[in-house]
Amino acid sequence: MQKDLTRGNVIKTMLFFAAPMILGNLLQQCYNIADSLIVGRFLGPDALAAVGSAYTLMTFLTSVLIGLCMGSGSLFSFYFGKNQEESFQKANTSAFLFICMITVLLNGAAFVGIDVILKLLKVPQSVYGMMREYVWLVLWGIFFVFLYNYFAYLLRAVGDSLTPLYFLAAAAVLNIVLDLLFVAVFSWGIKGAAMATVLAQIFSGAGIGFYTVLFHPKLRPAGRRAVLSRKSLWEVVRFSLAACIQQSVMNFGILMIQGLVNSFGNVVMAAFAAAVKIDTLAYMPAQEFANAYSLFISQNYGASKTERLKQGTKWAIGVSCMFCLLISVFVYITSPWLMGAFLPKGELEIIAIGTGYLRIEGACYFGIGLLFLLYGYFRGMGRPEMSIVLTVISLGTRVLLAYVLAPVAQIGVYGIWWAIPVGWMLADVVGCVAMKKSMGRRK
Repeated sequence: MQKDLTRGNVIKTMLFFAAPMILGNLLQQCYNIADSLIVGRFLGPDALAAVGSAYTLMTFLTSVLIGLCMGSGSLFSFYFGKNQEESFQKANTSAFLFICMITVLLNGAAFVGIDVILKLLKVPQSVYGMMREYVWLVLWGIFFVFLYNYFAYLLRAVGDSLTPLYFLAAAAVLNIVLDLLFVAVFSWGIKGAAMATVLAQIFSGAGIGFYTVLFHPKLRPAGRRAVLSRKSLWEVVRFSLAACIQQSVMNFGILMIQGLVNSFGNVVMAAFAAAVKIDTLAYMPAQEFANAYSLFISQNYGASKTERLKQGTKWAIGVSCMFCLLISVFVYITSPWLMGAFLPKGELEIIAIGTGYLRIEGACYFGIGLLFLLYGYFRGMGRPEMSIVLTVISLGTRVLLAYVLAPVAQIGVYGIWWAIPVGWMLADVVGCVAMKKSMGRRK
């Protein structure tokens, strides 16, 4: 169901539009969380460490595709708000062909360079074989990750955030059922967890693609009305690459942190693997709310609804800060129990290290919540390059501090944990100053 984001009560419009996106991303996280829970329980800490490190790597690879789709979605939403159907069709065709080509090249490069990548990540020999097997299999689902995200952002750009949720919900259930079947019943080990994830991705990607083509003829890429043009292709490249760089730089920084974490051994790897899953799940609603806010901004910017842009920004900041405060309290209190859910009884050292990570990050979720909104604002206002600047500041600070502090004996791994929120805060300050100047110029 398409929804016009330029009309109606501002906060209700944003919340109702954002709710399916938030729930959908929660379900998407279930792919890897189900792998980690089942692998950790049935196969032990080494397998959990392998899947956790693979999750960080796969998140980086898929972030390239998600960023491309996200950036194109902002352009689609802008033209939808301006009611320019021809420009919308041209952008749709250009984006699909461009991102499809990037997907094929990225997937091929990952298959060829898998051993080089794992060596750069400093994967311990004890988990190397398991991690390689898992990554090799999961790479076969990359193309379907592209299909799902492309059509999900295309539908969201025209106000339909429910349909992507339906396909994700079905895929998440399928993933969990297959995880239990392949790992717990058939005893296929880490291979079974990877196969469950790939089959679920195939279902969601192919399913939403067929649905869009069959039931929304006007949204078909390369439709009869669509004609490729240099102008359209350049706009797509500009918007999609900016969002892609922002997403991939963010996750590349996390990948560099993963390499540093791996150097501390299997125990820290396992703790980080479980804690990152909890951490990502905790602040993910704030991230998806910011993505919904970005599409709200794009449509209203295209429709020249200046006052609505201002109201939407105030409400978005208030809602995000309130949510982050509540989730921070929850994670700080419950982190030992949350860590324990991923591990067999008796893994007290792993639980203690993961709890330390979660309590440091959890106290600062308002910082990442605000940063996500800043990304969404600049992307929605046609300034996606500013999101790259903020990401470089955040990740550059994080990586630099982590590599400086971690080798200090008295600080150790906690230097990595503290470097993360410091990077968030510094980027927030720069982003807020830039946003204020932008609003002042528009006024």
